[in-house]
Amino acid sequence: MDAAKHENILKARKHELEVRLHKIEEDFEQPRNPDDDDRATERNNDEVLEELGETGQRELHAIDAALDRIGAGTFGICVRCGGPIGDDRLGVVPHTPFCKTCAAAL
Repeated sequence: MDAAKHENILKARKHELEVRLHKIEEDFEQPRNPDDDDRATERNNDEVLEELGETGQRELHAIDAALDRIGAGTFGICVRCGGPIGDDRLGVVPHTPFCKTCAAAL
């Protein structure tokens, strides 16, 4: 397992999420349309954006935790069972704290 490679991937994803979350925040700050039908559409869009923002915040938290594990030298080790997290799993979900077996058990 190449922690430096995963660190670069995590930092790039973190930057991408921060940019996306900033754009979502800017959208919420825009003035609302005075038309009732348009406001209803905006409210629906706001609900979707809010969910995307919450999902992004959760992923950012997981990425920060993974970066902390890299710093601590425990990246790639399952926080539940202490076994190794496979490179194939880290390739798909680089911020995962769980091996495949433990993730399936949750």
